[in-house]
Amino acid sequence: MQIRMAESPTEGHPDKLADLIADALLDEFIKKDPYSRVSLEVMVISGMTFVAGHVSTEGYVDIPGVVRSIIKEVGYNKPELGFDADASAVIISIEEQSPDIVLGLSQEGAGDTATVVGYACNETENYMPLPITVAHSLAKKIAELRKLGKAPFIRPDGKALVTVAYEGNSPIFVKDIILFVQHDPDVSLEKLRDFLIEEAVKKVVPSRYISKETRIMVNPSGRFVLGGPVADVGQTGRKIVSDAYGDTAYSGGSAFSGKDPTKTDRSASYLARMMAKHVVAGGYADRCLVQLAYAFGVSEPIAFDIETYGTERIEKERIKKALLEIFPLNPRRMIEFLDLRKPIYKKTACYGHFGKEELPWEKLTKLEELAEKLGGSINS
Repeated sequence: MQIRMAESPTEGHPDKLADLIADALLDEFIKKDPYSRVSLEVMVISGMTFVAGHVSTEGYVDIPGVVRSIIKEVGYNKPELGFDADASAVIISIEEQSPDIVLGLSQEGAGDTATVVGYACNETENYMPLPITVAHSLAKKIAELRKLGKAPFIRPDGKALVTVAYEGNSPIFVKDIILFVQHDPDVSLEKLRDFLIEEAVKKVVPSRYISKETRIMVNPSGRFVLGGPVADVGQTGRKIVSDAYGDTAYSGGSAFSGKDPTKTDRSASYLARMMAKHVVAGGYADRCLVQLAYAFGVSEPIAFDIETYGTERIEKERIKKALLEIFPLNPRRMIEFLDLRKPIYKKTACYGHFGKEELPWEKLTKLEELAEKLGGSINS
């Protein structure tokens, strides 16, 4: 038996709040100028939000206004939480993008040097690993219960940690569900635990994966009243594994949030996921990892490979050749193919960048073409 695991922070977690602010700002720049080039870093701490980076754009964005609107939207809107949207200072340090980077982009090259991965498997309906799917669903549900007023005693900060027992490549049962949920000081741990089990765990986790061996814990330290940026500094890019696939697949190593699509560590990660998903959805393998490497200023990837972990039903080289023929790997054409110059990034900042069907890289638009290249879909 193997154990695989994943975590998902809520949107009120300091690091996720920073990611959300960065991507909300990116969306605003793209709304004003779709060709905005943006690279932002955000840090949140008690009473302050820092926004720094490099931006080249023809549009104007009210950065303090966007920052405060996101903080308020997440739920930090009362002084007793220690971090209040209306009282938070916003400190900004933004410069123009480097002319050397502009030169590389003008030659249709990659906007950075990056190694990226995309992964898919047939464990879930959205072709994502079960641990990260359950963790995201739990964290999102907890936030929804709070924001809909069904749990007024819950505060914005929190996290879900999930472990799953596997036999071979098949998930057998959820071994651990550990919820860390910020709460009002007058709510008992027993009440909080009972509520979350009934309204989150039982509503989200498929019953077939709950066994007598499943352990459910809520705030195992006993108390979680002080949270958010007042308790822990938050920064963009510190949750890259939960942004991707949990511990089931590699991470390319780069963060996504706050970066416009000319940054291949973001856009190519999305394309790699789309390619891997097509392989699994077409039935050519049960698991697929796509790996790409880009060099700054170079117009094509310097490396491309796939891994199917022995689950492939046709030769890997045939799959690889078909993917190269179907999907555009040049940075400019990749952006156009995925239609990435739109304000879609805020919805990626929390609860994962993958597995959300409304996002363009999750669309299975090339299945027929892939089937033609490979002699028919195995799932047809």
